Amino acid sequence: MALKKSQKSLKKWTKQKWRTASGKKSSETGEVYAPSAKIKRLKSTPAGRKKLAAANKKKREATAKGKQHARHGLHKKKTKKRKKK
Repeated sequence: MALKKSQKSLKKWTKQKWRTASGKKSSETGEVYAPSAKIKRLKSTPAGRKKLAAANKKKREATAKGKQHARHGLHKKKTKKRKKK
């Protein structure tokens, strides 16, 4: 039986190695968790480092307010362009 699209997505998501940019626990640093590949991409450019720093700032602010989750924008879904028929 084939997996549904949502099941394939979850399977892919769980196989990824998630970590913080520093490699330390988020509870110690206040950093966001993201897949290692994404962190590597973000750290490779000045714009990416700026985006990562902004996400960490939002995460720390939310944590200070007692929130478990922060809307920092790193995990937004990519939109695919549809081909015109």
